[in-house]
Amino acid sequence: MHETIIPLLLGVVQGLTEFLPVSSSGHLVLLQKLTGIQEPAILFDICLHVGTLMAVILIFYSDIRDMILAIIQLPGQLLKEKKQSLMALIQENKQLKTAFLIIVGTIPTGLMGIFFRKQVDILFGDISLVGMMLIITGIFLGLTRIVPSGGRSIEDITVRDALFLGLIQGFAIIPGISRSGATITAALFLKMDRSLAGRFSFLLSIPSILGALVLELSKPACDPVFSYPMIFAASLVSFAVGFIALKILLRVVDQGKLFYFSPYCIGVGGLTLVLFFC
Repeated sequence: MHETIIPLLLGVVQGLTEFLPVSSSGHLVLLQKLTGIQEPAILFDICLHVGTLMAVILIFYSDIRDMILAIIQLPGQLLKEKKQSLMALIQENKQLKTAFLIIVGTIPTGLMGIFFRKQVDILFGDISLVGMMLIITGIFLGLTRIVPSGGRSIEDITVRDALFLGLIQGFAIIPGISRSGATITAALFLKMDRSLAGRFSFLLSIPSILGALVLELSKPACDPVFSYPMIFAASLVSFAVGFIALKILLRVVDQGKLFYFSPYCIGVGGLTLVLFFC
């Protein structure tokens, strides 16, 4: 029973919390503390993340395809339009502009992940930090209720904006800080169009997730805790649940109701502090 329920439960938690703005890392720490479940083996953890990554890729397949095609065609355009600079071509092409901003935004996220990785591993043992960060996440989600709807399109987004969003995304390595919640909230405060804020946030997450997987692969290998069929089943669960969760969140963002998740984060954060420290 343990080998059947636990991996599927972890798949559900991964799928839900990877995309909903409630912090997947924070919930993993709480789940471990409440149930005594140890941190999943590397192979299992990677497979769950691959499942949710596939959900992002499937939902944003057309965006990813168009960006790749635009990049492939770029050398030909540079040869054809000899009088135009690279930056001018990027500014004129939405797909190129989006790809360029994602690359720029990935820089601060990647640097924070590389240089602060060891410090963050230590933070995963601090349950009080998780509670406080969940409350902070909830407060910022609540603030989106008073943010007026912005109209900035991808053409209006600057390199400075992309660097800022990448920096904010980098803070999500702290357990309890939601990656999606932080980046979407920051994008809304930058007056980005709601639909663009959600879409850009998750496109920006793809290099981040891939980078995290590479770092996981660099860790010492160990025997899988669960059987290979259960690992595969849990990966499918994380994919299916993640796909549904991401669809729901994008709709919530479009409707300007991201603040709906605020009471949950504040409540779970507060309950964590009460249960473990009172």
